[in-house]
Amino acid sequence: MILCDKNTFEAEVLKAEGYVFVDYFGDGCVPCEALMPHVEALAEKYGDKLKFCKLNTTQARRLAISQRILGLPVMAIYKDGQKVEELVKDDATPEAIEEMIKKYI
Repeated sequence: MILCDKNTFEAEVLKAEGYVFVDYFGDGCVPCEALMPHVEALAEKYGDKLKFCKLNTTQARRLAISQRILGLPVMAIYKDGQKVEELVKDDATPEAIEEMIKKYI
């Protein structure tokens, strides 16, 4: 899983070809911390079929806002740099995240 920052996000996600999964998380976000081991397990399971990235929105607020990330956690799928689907807050359960990933692999 690639940890992006405001300097690498464009190259890793917005200019990537094909599908990219992005885990948006923030410092002190308890639901984000709870999901992290599940997301990392999914990255290991599906990492050969889908690129996995994560972005700490606390350190990249403007970037998060530019991607319309207004609440956390957010799990998003991008295709060729465009966001095609996302799970926000309570919808971002481990089961729902895996179902969303399976649609794009």
